[in-house]
Amino acid sequence: MSVELSLKKANKAKAALQQLPENQLKKMLQTIAQAIIKNESSILKANQKDIAAQDPDNPKNDRLMLNAERLKNIANAIKNVSTLPDPSGAELTKRVLPNGLKLKKVAVPLGVVGAIYESRPNVTYDIAALCLRSRNACVLKGSSDAQHTNKVSVNIIQKVLKQFGLDEATVTLLPPQREVVQEMFTATKYLDVLIPRGSEGLINFVRQNSLVPVIETGAGVCHVYVEKSADLKKAVDIVVNARVSRPSVCNSADAIIVDEAIAPRFLNLLSPEFKKYGVEIFADANSYKQLKGYPHLQKAKPDDFGREFLSLKCAIKTVKGIDEALEHLAKYSTRHSEEIVSKDKKACARFVTEVDAAAVYTNASTRFTDGEEFGLGAEIGISTQKLHARGPFALEKLVTEKWIIEGNGQIS
Repeated sequence: MSVELSLKKANKAKAALQQLPENQLKKMLQTIAQAIIKNESSILKANQKDIAAQDPDNPKNDRLMLNAERLKNIANAIKNVSTLPDPSGAELTKRVLPNGLKLKKVAVPLGVVGAIYESRPNVTYDIAALCLRSRNACVLKGSSDAQHTNKVSVNIIQKVLKQFGLDEATVTLLPPQREVVQEMFTATKYLDVLIPRGSEGLINFVRQNSLVPVIETGAGVCHVYVEKSADLKKAVDIVVNARVSRPSVCNSADAIIVDEAIAPRFLNLLSPEFKKYGVEIFADANSYKQLKGYPHLQKAKPDDFGREFLSLKCAIKTVKGIDEALEHLAKYSTRHSEEIVSKDKKACARFVTEVDAAAVYTNASTRFTDGEEFGLGAEIGISTQKLHARGPFALEKLVTEKWIIEGNGQIS
């Protein structure tokens, strides 16, 4: 089937989904969750085939890998999505004009959501579930890295769609070849929005080339700033969690900024904790002197700041105070999640006000930037732009608005 025909069928399929009774829609999502667990062995077998084709040292392998626990988490997330209120159909405003016209603004589905993403097969389930719950058809373009996993996953979803009387094109998987994206970029008749999820390079490429409106989900270069008044034990706990708990995800901390006044004490506490996990440190000149003797130490190059490592690596920058910290963030932040650890309420307030990011933290790990953690259910990604959606891009943002006007012959 050609890409254009696949897109055309997805566009046609959206109407039936938008008419599906609410109780059936919830039941369908719950059935998809059950089908994931039921088909665990076939999903994991396909996933192992994808992993076997990769360089074993590729840091993206953790994103690619599925196991029984991760599948269980995916199924639970879909069940949670099924319990969330339908964002489409909500009445946003209502009024009557002096001439008697009755105006109503309601939330409606976007229509057909196109998604281009890289090597995380869980994204296939997240996007499909969120789009179905918000009554949007979706067209998925995953990478060749996860092609076997994605194919099995979408087949499972499509079988459930057919059980509930929906066209399997309601969730469409396009071929993994790169040239497919060019056809998506010009599919303004069939796609209502296009969402890239992955590296900064992918996101920039989609934004620069697509004629279809784009909602970005940004790359995550997250920073933790340890201010001079910080509780150092608390700061170490936060930094270690933010860096090592799952280093390949976008909300993990790639860089630590630390005030010079406390750098020797803080780094002396941090280094043995990082050593336990084998974290490689890229240190600026000042912190390099403090960390001499650390077994995994490199001198930082300029491009190590603003770099998304996706592995057990971390950059460290020392600063003279909050002014310099904010200057560093203004230069290197990707506007994803930024953090200050401090007991100084004025410093925290200034940081929260001046830092331009989708999520700004005081005294907590950046690892909480996540749709499920925020109580939004699963997410399509973390949006770092400022139009339509910002932060965890979840169910509530998969709608747009429609004005409905009821008249009785008014012409003026």
